[in-house]
Amino acid sequence: MAVKTYRPTTPSFRGMATPSFEEITKKTPEKSLLAVKKKHSGRNNTGRITVRHQGGGNKIKYRIVDFKGAYHETGKTVLAIEYDPNRTAYIALLQDENGKKSYVVASDGLKVGDVLYAGPQADIKTGNILPLANIPVGTVINSVELYPGHGAQLVRSAGAFTQLIAKENGKAQIRLPSGEVRLVSLDCRATIGTVGNLDHENIKIGKAGKKRHMGIRPTVRGSVMNPVDHPHGGGEGRAPIGHPGPMTPWGKPALGYKTRNRKARSNKMIVKRRNEK
Repeated sequence: MAVKTYRPTTPSFRGMATPSFEEITKKTPEKSLLAVKKKHSGRNNTGRITVRHQGGGNKIKYRIVDFKGAYHETGKTVLAIEYDPNRTAYIALLQDENGKKSYVVASDGLKVGDVLYAGPQADIKTGNILPLANIPVGTVINSVELYPGHGAQLVRSAGAFTQLIAKENGKAQIRLPSGEVRLVSLDCRATIGTVGNLDHENIKIGKAGKKRHMGIRPTVRGSVMNPVDHPHGGGEGRAPIGHPGPMTPWGKPALGYKTRNRKARSNKMIVKRRNEK
């Protein structure tokens, strides 16, 4: 995977870097695995804006990705590697011996024709799915279940991976990309390898219009608003925000403000916080 750069024939091309899509082998998605994706422009069921700066954008359809990955000892063949507008990672189109097709998050190194297996007896090979109990300590994994049978919830974005660092008392210790060390049941499943599209972090949008195509609207700084609209607003000319620290539009601290519930049941599963020294 590489990124494509451009000659600076326009201001937007000067810094633009886009995916080369070298890994993509099929441009049109599988029709049977598409679903309608409605736009809500950041509004909830009562019509109030609950997520700001959303609206517009290109029409896209959702690709139905199989995160639960049912066990298949006979194997599934990789038919294609496809682009998915709903996520940073690429997806792989698989087909089983009965002709049934499904999408999974593509691990780095997957190629058309590879056969993937899922189950306790599967080999430790890129793309295979195994319970954590059957994966050796030190193995690099992705798409990890948080609860057995719930499907992959952790480590699914482009270039992400986690490492299995220990097993004890029916739990596995994994080091997440954030640096957090967490306990997960040994019955949870994970995919071997790193999520594909490693160069996603090197992409540069280049121009504002591309963000609009993604359905993201402009963000206005609070310091240029009026006091009625934002705590940072008001004053003559460029003025200090007038607070000990930055605040959200609703007056809550924006930096150093802990939002995690101290009584969360999952606190006992966190061995080391991501921000601990």
